Amino acid sequence: MRKKLEFLFFILLFTSTLFFNAYAISAKSAIVIDADSEEVLFSLNENEVLPMASTTKIMTALVAIEQNNLDKKYIVKEDYTLVEGSSMYLKIGEEISILDTLYGLMLMSGNDAALAIAGECGGNEIFINKMNEKAKELGLLNTHFDNPNGLDSEKHHTTAFELAKLTAYALKNPVFQKIVSTKLYQTKERTMINHNKLLKLYNDCIGVKTGFTKKSGRCLVSAAKRNNRTLICVTLNAPDDWNDHMELLDNAFKLYKPYNIQKSGDIVGTIQCQSGVENSVDVCVNSDITLWITETEKNKIKYEISGRPFVYAPINIGEKYGKIIYKINGNVIADSDVVFSSSCQILPEKLSFIKKIKNQLLSIFNLK
Repeated sequence: MRKKLEFLFFILLFTSTLFFNAYAISAKSAIVIDADSEEVLFSLNENEVLPMASTTKIMTALVAIEQNNLDKKYIVKEDYTLVEGSSMYLKIGEEISILDTLYGLMLMSGNDAALAIAGECGGNEIFINKMNEKAKELGLLNTHFDNPNGLDSEKHHTTAFELAKLTAYALKNPVFQKIVSTKLYQTKERTMINHNKLLKLYNDCIGVKTGFTKKSGRCLVSAAKRNNRTLICVTLNAPDDWNDHMELLDNAFKLYKPYNIQKSGDIVGTIQCQSGVENSVDVCVNSDITLWITETEKNKIKYEISGRPFVYAPINIGEKYGKIIYKINGNVIADSDVVFSSSCQILPEKLSFIKKIKNQLLSIFNLK
Protein backbone atom coordinates (compact mmCIF):
# COMPACT_ATOMS: atom_id res chain seq x y z
CA MET A 1 0.00 0.00 0.00
CA ARG A 2 2.79 2.38 0.93
CA LYS A 3 4.56 1.74 -2.37
CA LYS A 4 1.35 2.50 -4.27
CA LEU A 5 0.94 5.81 -2.42
CA GLU A 6 4.57 6.72 -3.13
CA PHE A 7 4.04 5.96 -6.82
CA LEU A 8 0.87 8.08 -6.96
CA PHE A 9 2.69 10.95 -5.27
CA PHE A 10 5.47 10.67 -7.85
CA ILE A 11 2.98 10.83 -10.73
CA LEU A 12 1.16 13.82 -9.26
CA LEU A 13 4.44 15.60 -8.72
CA PHE A 14 5.28 15.40 -12.41
CA THR A 15 1.95 16.06 -14.09
CA SER A 16 3.27 19.16 -15.87
CA THR A 17 4.57 18.96 -19.41
CA LEU A 18 8.14 19.17 -18.13
CA PHE A 19 9.68 17.61 -15.06
CA PHE A 20 9.43 20.87 -13.11
CA ASN A 21 8.63 20.96 -9.45
CA ALA A 22 5.20 22.57 -9.80
CA TYR A 23 4.90 22.91 -6.04
CA ALA A 24 7.86 25.30 -6.02
CA ILE A 25 6.00 27.71 -8.32
CA SER A 26 4.06 30.41 -6.49
CA ALA A 27 1.66 31.08 -9.37
CA LYS A 28 -1.96 30.05 -9.42
CA SER A 29 -1.67 29.61 -13.18
CA ALA A 30 1.45 29.39 -15.34
CA ILE A 31 2.73 28.33 -18.74
CA VAL A 32 5.93 28.31 -20.80
CA ILE A 33 5.70 28.02 -24.59
CA ASP A 34 8.10 28.25 -27.49
CA ALA A 35 7.29 31.42 -29.42
CA ASP A 36 8.30 29.88 -32.75
CA SER A 37 6.71 26.43 -32.61
CA GLU A 38 4.08 27.22 -29.92
CA GLU A 39 5.12 23.97 -28.23
CA VAL A 40 3.91 23.92 -24.60
CA LEU A 41 6.95 23.27 -22.39
CA PHE A 42 5.32 23.67 -18.98
CA SER A 43 1.77 24.26 -17.80
CA LEU A 44 -0.06 24.66 -14.51
CA ASN A 45 -3.79 25.47 -14.57
CA GLU A 46 -3.05 27.18 -17.89
CA ASN A 47 -6.69 27.26 -19.02
CA GLU A 48 -8.14 28.73 -15.83
CA VAL A 49 -9.94 32.01 -16.57
CA LEU A 50 -8.41 34.75 -14.43
CA PRO A 51 -7.93 38.56 -14.34
CA MET A 52 -4.65 39.73 -15.91
CA ALA A 53 -4.15 43.30 -14.66
CA SER A 54 -1.77 45.40 -16.78
CA THR A 55 -0.65 42.52 -18.96
CA THR A 56 -3.80 43.70 -20.78
CA LYS A 57 -1.56 46.38 -22.28
CA ILE A 58 0.06 43.81 -24.55
CA MET A 59 -3.16 43.84 -26.56
CA THR A 60 -3.56 47.62 -26.18
CA ALA A 61 -0.10 48.17 -27.66
CA LEU A 62 -0.58 45.60 -30.42
CA VAL A 63 -3.86 47.09 -31.66
CA ALA A 64 -2.39 50.61 -31.63
CA ILE A 65 0.78 49.54 -33.46
CA GLU A 66 -1.17 47.71 -36.15
CA GLN A 67 -3.11 50.91 -36.89
CA ASN A 68 0.23 52.30 -38.10
CA ASN A 69 -0.16 55.92 -36.99
CA LEU A 70 2.75 55.98 -34.53
CA ASP A 71 3.98 59.41 -35.63
CA LYS A 72 0.63 61.03 -34.96
CA LYS A 73 0.81 63.77 -32.31
CA TYR A 74 -2.11 64.75 -30.11
CA ILE A 75 -2.95 67.10 -27.27
CA VAL A 76 -3.50 65.35 -23.92
CA LYS A 77 -7.09 65.70 -22.71
CA GLU A 78 -8.08 65.96 -19.07
CA ASP A 79 -10.07 62.71 -19.36
CA TYR A 80 -6.87 60.78 -20.06
CA THR A 81 -5.32 61.87 -16.76
CA LEU A 82 -8.30 61.06 -14.52
CA VAL A 83 -7.47 57.41 -13.86
CA GLU A 84 -6.20 55.52 -10.82
CA GLY A 85 -3.11 53.34 -10.59
CA SER A 86 0.24 53.44 -12.37
CA SER A 87 0.92 56.40 -14.62
CA MET A 88 3.32 57.86 -17.16
CA TYR A 89 2.25 61.27 -15.79
CA LEU A 90 0.69 62.79 -18.89
CA LYS A 91 0.02 66.51 -18.47
CA ILE A 92 -3.17 68.18 -19.62
CA GLY A 93 -2.51 70.15 -22.80
CA GLU A 94 0.91 68.66 -23.61
CA GLU A 95 1.62 67.46 -27.13
CA ILE A 96 2.94 63.91 -27.46
CA SER A 97 3.15 61.22 -30.14
CA ILE A 98 1.42 57.85 -30.12
CA LEU A 99 4.86 56.19 -30.19
CA ASP A 100 6.09 57.99 -27.07
CA THR A 101 2.80 57.15 -25.37
CA LEU A 102 3.32 53.48 -26.21
CA TYR A 103 6.65 53.57 -24.39
CA GLY A 104 4.86 55.08 -21.40
CA LEU A 105 2.25 52.32 -21.67
CA MET A 106 4.67 49.39 -21.75
CA LEU A 107 7.62 50.66 -19.68
CA MET A 108 5.82 52.64 -16.98
CA SER A 109 2.53 50.74 -17.27
CA GLY A 110 0.68 54.03 -17.60
CA ASN A 111 -3.07 53.69 -17.17
CA ASP A 112 -3.27 57.25 -18.45
CA ALA A 113 -1.30 56.16 -21.52
CA ALA A 114 -3.83 53.38 -22.15
CA LEU A 115 -6.76 55.84 -22.06
CA ALA A 116 -4.89 58.25 -24.34
CA ILE A 117 -4.07 55.55 -26.87
CA ALA A 118 -7.65 54.27 -26.92
CA GLY A 119 -9.01 57.80 -27.17
CA GLU A 120 -6.71 58.81 -30.02
CA CYS A 121 -7.01 55.52 -31.93
CA GLY A 122 -10.73 55.60 -32.61
CA GLY A 123 -12.22 56.37 -29.21
CA ASN A 124 -12.40 54.24 -26.06
CA GLU A 125 -15.41 52.08 -26.96
CA ILE A 126 -14.32 51.52 -30.57
CA PHE A 127 -10.79 50.69 -29.46
CA ILE A 128 -11.94 48.13 -26.88
CA ASN A 129 -14.08 46.51 -29.56
CA LYS A 130 -10.97 46.25 -31.73
CA MET A 131 -9.12 44.58 -28.85
CA ASN A 132 -11.85 41.97 -28.56
CA GLU A 133 -12.02 41.51 -32.34
CA LYS A 134 -8.28 40.86 -32.37
CA ALA A 135 -8.71 38.31 -29.59
CA LYS A 136 -11.29 36.45 -31.69
CA GLU A 137 -9.06 36.67 -34.76
CA LEU A 138 -6.26 34.98 -32.81
CA GLY A 139 -8.58 32.29 -31.45
CA LEU A 140 -8.50 33.55 -27.86
CA LEU A 141 -11.93 32.25 -26.88
CA ASN A 142 -11.54 32.77 -23.11
CA THR A 143 -10.17 36.30 -23.36
CA HIS A 144 -12.29 39.43 -23.05
CA PHE A 145 -11.37 43.08 -22.56
CA ASP A 146 -13.49 45.64 -20.75
CA ASN A 147 -10.87 48.41 -20.78
CA PRO A 148 -7.45 49.15 -22.31
CA ASN A 149 -5.48 49.31 -19.03
CA GLY A 150 -6.34 46.18 -17.03
CA LEU A 151 -8.19 47.67 -14.07
CA ASP A 152 -10.48 45.14 -12.38
CA SER A 153 -13.79 44.34 -14.07
CA GLU A 154 -16.03 41.26 -14.01
CA LYS A 155 -15.79 40.84 -17.78
CA HIS A 156 -12.06 41.46 -18.04
CA HIS A 157 -10.16 38.16 -18.10
CA THR A 158 -7.91 35.72 -19.95
CA THR A 159 -5.94 32.51 -19.37
CA ALA A 160 -2.20 31.94 -19.09
CA PHE A 161 -2.29 29.90 -22.29
CA GLU A 162 -4.10 32.57 -24.30
CA LEU A 163 -1.92 35.36 -22.93
CA ALA A 164 1.16 33.41 -24.04
CA LYS A 165 -0.37 32.86 -27.49
CA LEU A 166 -1.14 36.58 -27.80
CA THR A 167 2.42 37.47 -26.80
CA ALA A 168 3.92 35.05 -29.33
CA TYR A 169 1.94 36.84 -32.04
CA ALA A 170 2.80 40.33 -30.75
CA LEU A 171 6.54 39.58 -30.66
CA LYS A 172 6.49 39.00 -34.41
CA ASN A 173 5.90 42.75 -34.74
CA PRO A 174 9.31 44.52 -34.72
CA VAL A 175 7.92 47.75 -33.21
CA PHE A 176 6.30 45.87 -30.33
CA GLN A 177 9.46 43.81 -29.82
CA LYS A 178 11.64 46.94 -29.68
CA ILE A 179 9.40 48.74 -27.19
CA VAL A 180 9.06 45.88 -24.68
CA SER A 181 12.80 45.14 -24.71
CA THR A 182 13.76 48.77 -23.98
CA LYS A 183 15.12 49.32 -20.47
CA LEU A 184 15.15 53.12 -20.59
CA TYR A 185 13.48 55.58 -22.95
CA GLN A 186 14.00 59.33 -22.93
CA THR A 187 12.12 62.23 -24.47
CA LYS A 188 12.52 65.95 -23.86
CA GLU A 189 9.81 65.84 -21.22
CA ARG A 190 10.44 62.58 -19.35
CA THR A 191 12.69 59.63 -18.63
CA MET A 192 10.94 56.26 -18.62
CA ILE A 193 12.40 53.22 -16.84
CA ASN A 194 10.98 49.79 -17.59
CA HIS A 195 9.14 48.25 -14.60
CA ASN A 196 10.05 44.76 -15.85
CA LYS A 197 12.95 43.85 -13.53
CA LEU A 198 13.63 40.64 -15.46
CA LEU A 199 15.36 42.73 -18.11
CA LYS A 200 18.09 43.24 -15.50
CA LEU A 201 17.73 40.02 -13.49
CA TYR A 202 17.73 37.57 -16.41
CA ASN A 203 20.37 37.96 -19.11
CA ASP A 204 18.30 36.46 -21.93
CA CYS A 205 15.12 38.45 -21.19
CA ILE A 206 13.70 40.53 -24.07
CA GLY A 207 10.44 41.75 -22.43
CA VAL A 208 7.41 41.79 -21.94
CA LYS A 209 4.93 43.17 -19.31
CA THR A 210 4.17 43.33 -15.60
CA GLY A 211 0.78 43.70 -13.93
CA PHE A 212 -0.85 43.97 -10.50
CA THR A 213 -4.18 44.67 -8.86
CA LYS A 214 -5.49 43.42 -5.51
CA LYS A 215 -7.94 41.15 -7.30
CA SER A 216 -5.54 39.68 -9.88
CA GLY A 217 -2.42 39.55 -7.73
CA ARG A 218 0.99 39.82 -9.38
CA CYS A 219 0.87 38.98 -13.09
CA LEU A 220 3.87 38.74 -15.36
CA VAL A 221 4.55 37.91 -19.00
CA SER A 222 8.19 37.47 -19.95
CA ALA A 223 10.08 36.48 -23.08
CA ALA A 224 13.65 35.25 -23.26
CA LYS A 225 15.87 34.38 -26.22
CA ARG A 226 18.76 31.91 -26.18
CA ASN A 227 20.44 30.05 -29.07
CA ASN A 228 18.01 31.79 -31.44
CA ARG A 229 14.95 30.29 -29.72
CA THR A 230 12.43 32.51 -27.94
CA LEU A 231 10.42 31.28 -24.97
CA ILE A 232 7.40 32.97 -23.43
CA CYS A 233 6.52 32.55 -19.77
CA VAL A 234 3.23 33.65 -18.19
CA THR A 235 2.29 33.60 -14.51
CA LEU A 236 -1.03 34.82 -13.10
CA ASN A 237 -1.49 35.53 -9.40
CA ALA A 238 2.14 34.73 -8.52
CA PRO A 239 3.49 36.31 -5.30
CA ASP A 240 7.07 35.34 -6.24
CA ASP A 241 6.83 35.99 -9.98
CA TRP A 242 10.43 37.10 -10.64
CA ASN A 243 11.86 33.86 -9.22
CA ASP A 244 9.08 31.80 -10.81
CA HIS A 245 10.01 33.08 -14.25
CA MET A 246 13.75 32.61 -13.86
CA GLU A 247 13.27 29.03 -12.67
CA LEU A 248 10.72 28.16 -15.35
CA LEU A 249 12.78 29.67 -18.16
CA ASP A 250 16.01 28.02 -17.00
CA ASN A 251 14.34 24.60 -16.84
CA ALA A 252 12.70 25.07 -20.24
CA PHE A 253 15.93 26.09 -21.96
CA LYS A 254 17.60 22.91 -20.64
CA LEU A 255 15.31 20.87 -22.91
CA TYR A 256 16.91 22.30 -26.06
CA LYS A 257 19.79 20.56 -27.83
CA PRO A 258 21.62 21.48 -31.07
CA TYR A 259 20.34 19.52 -34.08
CA ASN A 260 21.66 19.80 -37.65
CA ILE A 261 18.66 19.97 -39.99
CA GLN A 262 20.63 20.58 -43.20
CA LYS A 263 24.18 20.54 -44.51
CA SER A 264 25.43 22.67 -47.40
CA GLY A 265 25.30 20.64 -50.61
CA ASP A 266 22.46 18.35 -49.55
CA ILE A 267 20.28 17.51 -52.58
CA VAL A 268 16.66 18.38 -51.83
CA GLY A 269 14.95 17.90 -55.19
CA THR A 270 15.10 17.41 -58.96
CA ILE A 271 13.61 19.97 -61.36
CA GLN A 272 12.57 19.35 -64.98
CA CYS A 273 14.68 21.36 -67.43
CA GLN A 274 13.36 22.46 -70.83
CA SER A 275 15.59 22.97 -73.92
CA GLY A 276 18.61 21.62 -72.07
CA VAL A 277 21.22 18.94 -72.65
CA GLU A 278 19.77 17.20 -69.58
CA ASN A 279 16.08 16.64 -68.94
CA SER A 280 16.42 17.61 -65.29
CA VAL A 281 18.78 19.23 -62.84
CA ASP A 282 19.23 18.68 -59.12
CA VAL A 283 18.81 21.45 -56.55
CA CYS A 284 20.55 21.64 -53.19
CA VAL A 285 20.84 23.84 -50.10
CA ASN A 286 23.82 26.18 -49.90
CA SER A 287 24.24 26.53 -46.13
CA ASP A 288 24.39 24.60 -42.88
CA ILE A 289 21.52 25.04 -40.42
CA THR A 290 21.75 23.92 -36.82
CA LEU A 291 18.73 24.55 -34.62
CA TRP A 292 18.33 24.28 -30.87
CA ILE A 293 15.17 22.20 -30.53
CA THR A 294 13.51 19.82 -28.12
CA GLU A 295 13.23 16.08 -28.70
CA THR A 296 9.49 16.52 -29.30
CA GLU A 297 10.05 19.26 -31.87
CA LYS A 298 12.64 17.20 -33.75
CA ASN A 299 9.98 14.67 -34.68
CA LYS A 300 7.59 17.39 -35.88
CA ILE A 301 9.86 19.22 -38.34
CA LYS A 302 8.40 19.46 -41.83
CA TYR A 303 9.73 21.32 -44.84
CA GLU A 304 8.47 22.69 -48.13
CA ILE A 305 10.37 23.95 -51.18
CA SER A 306 9.19 26.96 -53.14
CA GLY A 307 10.21 27.42 -56.77
CA ARG A 308 9.15 27.01 -60.38
CA PRO A 309 7.71 23.63 -61.51
CA PHE A 310 10.23 23.56 -64.39
CA VAL A 311 13.12 25.69 -65.66
CA TYR A 312 14.70 26.61 -69.01
CA ALA A 313 18.34 26.10 -69.92
CA PRO A 314 20.90 27.49 -69.59
CA ILE A 315 21.28 26.82 -65.86
CA ASN A 316 24.44 27.75 -63.97
CA ILE A 317 25.69 25.88 -60.91
CA GLY A 318 25.00 27.84 -57.73
CA GLU A 319 22.22 29.88 -59.35
CA LYS A 320 19.28 30.42 -56.99
CA TYR A 321 16.22 28.29 -57.63
CA GLY A 322 13.99 29.03 -54.63
CA LYS A 323 13.78 28.52 -50.87
CA ILE A 324 13.35 25.67 -48.42
CA ILE A 325 11.20 26.47 -45.39
CA TYR A 326 11.19 24.42 -42.18
CA LYS A 327 8.10 24.38 -39.98
CA ILE A 328 6.95 22.99 -36.65
CA ASN A 329 3.20 22.95 -35.99
CA GLY A 330 2.80 25.10 -39.10
CA ASN A 331 5.11 27.82 -37.75
CA VAL A 332 8.28 28.76 -39.67
CA ILE A 333 11.42 28.05 -37.65
CA ALA A 334 14.12 28.36 -40.34
CA ASP A 335 14.63 28.87 -44.07
CA SER A 336 17.43 28.72 -46.60
CA ASP A 337 18.11 29.38 -50.27
CA VAL A 338 17.93 26.45 -52.68
CA VAL A 339 20.38 26.54 -55.62
CA PHE A 340 21.17 24.43 -58.67
CA SER A 341 23.82 21.83 -57.86
CA SER A 342 25.03 21.53 -61.47
CA SER A 343 24.94 23.38 -64.77
CA CYS A 344 22.76 22.57 -67.78
CA GLN A 345 23.56 23.99 -71.21
CA ILE A 346 21.14 24.71 -74.06
CA LEU A 347 20.78 22.00 -76.70
CA PRO A 348 22.12 22.88 -80.16
CA GLU A 349 19.20 23.69 -82.46
CA LYS A 350 19.39 20.45 -84.53
CA LEU A 351 19.74 18.24 -81.50
CA SER A 352 16.94 20.12 -79.86
CA PHE A 353 14.62 19.28 -82.77
CA ILE A 354 15.63 15.59 -82.71
CA LYS A 355 15.10 15.51 -78.97
CA LYS A 356 11.59 16.95 -79.31
CA ILE A 357 10.67 14.28 -81.91
CA LYS A 358 12.10 11.56 -79.68
CA ASN A 359 10.15 12.79 -76.67
CA GLN A 360 6.94 12.93 -78.73
CA LEU A 361 7.43 9.33 -79.92
CA LEU A 362 8.17 8.15 -76.40
CA SER A 363 5.04 9.91 -75.22
CA ILE A 364 2.87 8.36 -77.99
CA PHE A 365 4.06 4.82 -77.21
CA ASN A 366 4.07 5.45 -73.48
CA LEU A 367 7.75 4.64 -73.21
CA LYS A 368 10.44 6.07 -70.95
